[in-house]
Amino acid sequence: MLKTINSLTIYFERRMARIFLLGVMSGFPWVLIGSSLNLWLKEDGLSRTTIGWAGLIFGVYAFNFLWAPLIDRIRIPWLTERLGQRRAWILALQVVILACLVLWSTVDPTADLAAVVGIGLAIAVASATQDIAIDALRIEQVGKDEGESMAAGAAVAVVGWWTGYKLGGIVALESATAFQNAGVEEYWQATFLVLGVLVVLTNVGLLFVHEQGTAERIAQQDAEEHRIASRLPLSGRLGHMIAWLGGTVVSPLLSFFRRNGFAIALTVLGFIFLFKIGEAFMGRMSLLFYREIGFSKSEIALYSKGLGWITTVTFTVLGGFFAVRMGLVWAMFLSGIAMASTNLLFAVLSWVGKSEALFATAVVMDDLTSAFATVTFVAFISMLVDRTYTATQYALLASIGTAGRTLFAASSGALVDWLDGDWATFFVITTLMVIPSLICLWAIRKKLRDMLTGARVGLSSMHQP
Repeated sequence: MLKTINSLTIYFERRMARIFLLGVMSGFPWVLIGSSLNLWLKEDGLSRTTIGWAGLIFGVYAFNFLWAPLIDRIRIPWLTERLGQRRAWILALQVVILACLVLWSTVDPTADLAAVVGIGLAIAVASATQDIAIDALRIEQVGKDEGESMAAGAAVAVVGWWTGYKLGGIVALESATAFQNAGVEEYWQATFLVLGVLVVLTNVGLLFVHEQGTAERIAQQDAEEHRIASRLPLSGRLGHMIAWLGGTVVSPLLSFFRRNGFAIALTVLGFIFLFKIGEAFMGRMSLLFYREIGFSKSEIALYSKGLGWITTVTFTVLGGFFAVRMGLVWAMFLSGIAMASTNLLFAVLSWVGKSEALFATAVVMDDLTSAFATVTFVAFISMLVDRTYTATQYALLASIGTAGRTLFAASSGALVDWLDGDWATFFVITTLMVIPSLICLWAIRKKLRDMLTGARVGLSSMHQP
């Protein structure tokens, strides 16, 4: 009992508040290019297929590991010296997001869809890039040997992400409704200016997040480069370039396959790629579904965003405890099945029609299982990475998971249209999509159990749902 109480007190440490803020900053851009963009395009008369394919902009999250070494190595003039490597990049990218919101407020999607999607792509690139710095800064808030604090930090980061996503969604939906009721013709454009104010406020909070260890990281990076360069037959600028690429890109990849074996590593990557595809299909079309069966933007904000945020926050923390007690392998099986099964509740909702009670039940169950799956997924990936290359390997694994969710889910609108708007069948199909990933997990369960038995789960970073 005393141990449980001591574990809970970790959540009230000051550094957890900083990690929470970083999670909020990571989750908020998904409101812009997800919920807000989808409804904006929907209410301006664009088709479900068009909206679904516009979601391809999320694909950049699948490839941010490619430029992660640049974020780790390139110093931003003036800002890096005053704020540190991580905070300088975060602030610079937040300015890009703010500028994009201002540009969005001047564009009509029916007249210039390419501009709208192009600006959305710029937001996605800036957001995916800032996540690299945010992940690194979050990890560095906790010492290497503080296992329980690492776990608590990961749960708080996930809660922060969902807070940025859910509460940001409430602000977006309620602002759009208020402007629309006030007779503002371009009410979504006005809403983006309100969301820009939130970006400014989060950057004020960033000033209170401490950054340390920059000098030590630079020294270690230089030492690794020197070791590789000493083994190369080349010298000069070309030799230095090859050594830099080898130390930052090649070594982390080789390490992952060496640690796990080629066949096991490929199966692990397959599982990560496939695990949340069904959930992504449903999530991409969920707001359109809610609107088509008759829910207002305010009702969606209350049930999907507000109520969903409360349940997500609660069960994210509890999910971390359950994952540790059950063991990660079985927790992944259980969370995957539960996450997919809740999609069937939305199939029932489509048969019944508009029902606030059923809607609330479906949202609560969906957020409960998603929170459990997210925390377990983060723990699973964190246990697989080599601590020598934590940032790069985590970015790689998280990006592969994002690739499955974004690249396949872009066809979600086309699938609904192909089904002629049969939402019930659509949700049943999304339920079945989890099966291939669980087959991959079953194939390597013994190897994974051997790897994880006796190991203490230390969650060092977070990914997006």
